Amino acid sequence: MTEGEILLQSQLEKSNKQLQESRLENKLLREKVDALVRMIYGPKSEKLGANDPNQLTLLDQEQMEAEAEAKKPIAPDADPSAGADDRSTKKRKKPAGPRLPENLPVEETIVDPLEVQAEPEAWRLMGQEVSEQLDYRPGRFVKLRLVRNKYVRRDHPFAAPVIAPLPPSLQERCLAAPGLIAHIIASKYIDHLPLYRQEQIYRQRHKIELPRQSLCRWVALAAEWLEPVYNEMRRQQMTSDYVQIDETPIRYLDPGRGKCATGYFWVSNVPGGDVIYHWHPGRGADCLEHIVPTGYEGTLQCDGYSAYPSFQKHRKARHEAEHKDDPKPEPLKLELAACWAHARRKFFQAKGRDPTVADWILRQIGQLYLIEKRLRETGAGPALRQAVRASESAIIIARLKAALLLVTPRYLPKSGMGKAIAYARGQWAGLERYVSSGALEIDQNLVENAIRPSALGKKNWMFIGSEASGKTSAILYTIVESAKRHGLEPKGYLHHLLETLPKSTNKQVPALTPAAVAKTQARRQRQLKAEPHLKDQAA
Repeated sequence: MTEGEILLQSQLEKSNKQLQESRLENKLLREKVDALVRMIYGPKSEKLGANDPNQLTLLDQEQMEAEAEAKKPIAPDADPSAGADDRSTKKRKKPAGPRLPENLPVEETIVDPLEVQAEPEAWRLMGQEVSEQLDYRPGRFVKLRLVRNKYVRRDHPFAAPVIAPLPPSLQERCLAAPGLIAHIIASKYIDHLPLYRQEQIYRQRHKIELPRQSLCRWVALAAEWLEPVYNEMRRQQMTSDYVQIDETPIRYLDPGRGKCATGYFWVSNVPGGDVIYHWHPGRGADCLEHIVPTGYEGTLQCDGYSAYPSFQKHRKARHEAEHKDDPKPEPLKLELAACWAHARRKFFQAKGRDPTVADWILRQIGQLYLIEKRLRETGAGPALRQAVRASESAIIIARLKAALLLVTPRYLPKSGMGKAIAYARGQWAGLERYVSSGALEIDQNLVENAIRPSALGKKNWMFIGSEASGKTSAILYTIVESAKRHGLEPKGYLHHLLETLPKSTNKQVPALTPAAVAKTQARRQRQLKAEPHLKDQAA
């Protein structure tokens, strides 16, 4: 082969290589464009329809055999309900309660015919036709005037006069009463009304000038008083050996930068317990050092963000360094559990390019969620949940693991399906962890649901005032969201706290948390039901 032919052959190989790279890049870009189009115009729900044409099966010979077995006719002497699936039964409708609460105040108007009004003594009442409507009375401002009389003794007219002391308050000479501050906080952190809109409402509808600066000061004042309750809630939450954690970005004003900076709400949650917001200007693993106390042992359920395993590794290394001189040091039992909802979302996003494989994987994950739904509807405890998961869920998870190993070589690492498989396999140890513990949830949807109010709020107020005000928002979000979690009316609970805290001691703070107040209210309701005469005394 001549030198010219060798050069030509080299150029040809180089061109072929560039063509293959261009085709690969084009394929990956097309997948990204398709994913963006589905994100904007496609269905948002991750549920799979029963009649989905893409629900082809993969590695599901056992499933097909089980379905064929289920279609066989039932023997005459067999119990037709023995193999029935609880999931096929229809949901029982909840009994309908009263259309309107019975404790609503009633304004009654009696209307008589004109002929009766003209000659009432000639008519006898024989019955009534009653119709009801629901009306609304808008909120109103009230001026609270506290008058303290001064007295001097008649027999000592020149002695110092006496006057009753001022009752404890949030701040001396503060214009706003606890009820107004509670309303401002509820309007911003529950109804998502920015303070400048509240200022406009008070001016236009009520003819009262409340500058936005005053509203900001009152909100910050309330957060200062509520911080002891917030700290007690944090302390109580970290006594649990299972905590869910997630984070969400929040923009805040940073003077001198010319634009907003990004901070983060780290949200921790215990199923059935409080929801705690933690404010940090960053998203690194060091933020978790301020959230999780030193020496904490238990399970943290989180997504695949790298800060969590980095924190776990650093915390265990520090524990080993602190106990290196011990003859038999106990290892720090700090485990991470993964979230199946995040793994499922990755496959759902990659479904458009390879619907056959993605749909099979999604339906296997769906079977895991059906098992959890059945356990939840039957009110299963941790022991029963662990037993059912070990006997049913573990088999599905093992089948999923084998399938992912089998199909991994089919996909490019940067493709949508390749990324979904890599994410699931990288999180597999954490994804399996919930099977071995009945106390763990299959996903961290509870903590994600707790983050939603802040996501709705930041669409309205867009950013918070400064880095320092991030803690204020974290405290107030914690109070209102935890109150809702425990069945309390948030505005009324805030009003109760702002009235009670100025005259309370530090020892009384544990009795003011949402969980404690909810227990007190439930106990009082039980007493009223057991002893109806107490209800009349309370009234």
